[in-house]
Amino acid sequence: MTTTSPENVRRIACVGAGVIGGGWVAHFLARGYDVTAWDPAPDAERKLRRLVDAAWPALTQLGLAEDASPDRLTVTDTLELALADAEFVQESAPEKLDLKRDLLARIEAAAPPGVVIASSTSGYPMTDMQTTAADPSRLVVGHPFNPPYLIPLVEVVGGERTDAVAVAWAARFYEVAGKSVITMDREVPGFIANRLQEALWREALHMVANGEATVRDIDASITEGPGLRWAVMGPMLTFALAGGEGGMAHMLDHFGPSLKSPWTRLEAPELDRELYDAVVAGCDEAADGRSHADLVGERDRGVIDVLRATGRLGGAR
Repeated sequence: MTTTSPENVRRIACVGAGVIGGGWVAHFLARGYDVTAWDPAPDAERKLRRLVDAAWPALTQLGLAEDASPDRLTVTDTLELALADAEFVQESAPEKLDLKRDLLARIEAAAPPGVVIASSTSGYPMTDMQTTAADPSRLVVGHPFNPPYLIPLVEVVGGERTDAVAVAWAARFYEVAGKSVITMDREVPGFIANRLQEALWREALHMVANGEATVRDIDASITEGPGLRWAVMGPMLTFALAGGEGGMAHMLDHFGPSLKSPWTRLEAPELDRELYDAVVAGCDEAADGRSHADLVGERDRGVIDVLRATGRLGGAR
């Protein structure tokens, strides 16, 4: 495995520079790393630098590393150049399994020996993605939440052919790089947070499809309700508090029978044109004339305020 310790990494290669990959680039730059990026799109560099510039005000509020600068970004013409001096690699290509397999195999062949390679995949198990790599032992999942420069969570897990040392190294590196890390004991399709998020999303779609709630109602039910509690502690501890001094045991004894109530539908509804149009129109209505940039800025400021208010802001490396 790599001879560079997580604490001594200085140069990171980011492969894929879309919304997720670009978010990673912004985060790593803000933490004071040198970042080399590659993306096959002809206008990738222009879009990437624009994304970094847009993210920099929020990153400045979060706290920049002493030597952080957008000038430490280099965009290369080839994948091989991006990987040449990398001490860690973050892959963020589109969610297509064959593409991921081929790209990770190319990255593994070109990256310096022993360097850990992480994929930002939002759902594919690494076992399915590492099948064509010559040395799959250094391939791990490092699943972020959008935008990676703002949301702390990263879920780390290896595949069946991943070395446990690579998983531990990646988890430690992300911690050093300022992330909040969950190291999973085993692979689960969609990982942890996405599965929970997806369950809520599917129920919301059912409610819109059945005329039970509007998009605005659904969003307000979270932002003005349980979302405020979830920003402080997760659903499990939140429910434990509902049990009073008896904790979760009392909560389960008291509310357990309601699990049989028809409060949720876990199968996804048919995303037909009517539902599609209703959700899109509802989101347009909820935006109330605010542009995408306005909404991004509002979200970023809000998350920063929540992180600061709950003592989870942290300092620059």
